[in-house]
Amino acid sequence: MSSLNRRVHRTAARAAALAACTAFTLTEPAAAAAGSTLKSAPLAPGLYQSAYSERNDVLWATSSVGQPPAPVTDSGLVRLDPDTLEVEATYPTPLDGSDDTIEAAYGIDVDDEHNTVWVTNTRNDSIAVYSQRMGRHLATVPGVAHAREIVVDEKRDTVWATAFGTGSVVAFNTRTYKETRRVTVEGSGPTGLAVNERTGAVHATDFTHDRIIRITPGSSEPRLLPTGDGPLSIALSANGRTAYTADQGAGGVSVVDLRKGAVVRSIATGQGAKSLAPVGRSARVLVVNRLDGSVSVVDTRSGAVKETIATNALPNHVHMSDASTAFLLDKSAAGPNGEDHVSRIDVAG
Repeated sequence: MSSLNRRVHRTAARAAALAACTAFTLTEPAAAAAGSTLKSAPLAPGLYQSAYSERNDVLWATSSVGQPPAPVTDSGLVRLDPDTLEVEATYPTPLDGSDDTIEAAYGIDVDDEHNTVWVTNTRNDSIAVYSQRMGRHLATVPGVAHAREIVVDEKRDTVWATAFGTGSVVAFNTRTYKETRRVTVEGSGPTGLAVNERTGAVHATDFTHDRIIRITPGSSEPRLLPTGDGPLSIALSANGRTAYTADQGAGGVSVVDLRKGAVVRSIATGQGAKSLAPVGRSARVLVVNRLDGSVSVVDTRSGAVKETIATNALPNHVHMSDASTAFLLDKSAAGPNGEDHVSRIDVAG
């Protein structure tokens, strides 16, 4: 998106947004060896995932404070300027009417067609939808046990979520919020999620059994494909023929040929590989190494780690907004008031 279009989008968005109440401090850029740069700002405690809205030129992030078994004491959606990392608004999540606990938001994706944000309320066994325009809570949909990841397929008016607690991958209509499909693989533990919007094929990582659950529109049974040790997150290549998984146990990324149903390359990146994102239409992916405090830039064709970018402690999730810009959330609690950080990575070509 051009700078002019970004300014136009931002002017309209700010007119509707609530006033921001969080101060921020942008750190100086940190140059990595091959030329990528990273800028960070303290954001909020309990950060988890982020998603970029092209329609509004806004970065959305989820935060939930409180580690099990302790209750969640605060949770919300944070709306950010993706260029400055400045907070534009913060929207608290509502109470769960069944037990008066806070609906704790973790996974997130945006639906720019309907101008909404979808989140997983992992500890409340539900998903929820919010308005992008004003952050208003529109609905909470129960019945998604330990909902972890959520992905919108705008082409089919569908949102998919992984239900780790029941070994299910569940689909909902993005207009009516009604459940439309549920695929359960007994004994599985679905975590990461990716959708091929061209074909409608859905791919979930089965963390429990080191495999991918592949669901296609015309098939009554899912296909199970191997991957590396402890696949937590998944992404697809631009042509949809290859899957990449962040393998937490192995500390790296698996490259999976979806036609052959085989791992064609395993690439070590660092301890606790947690999240990953493809770099545009290239063969490169960014891999978050949680325990090493770094992000690796990996060439999946050659199997080489091209660059290692140092981050704040405990990086948690990476999301790319375009072919060269990534956003990273950490759980460092290293901000002046114990906040976690948001970082923007400008990936070298």
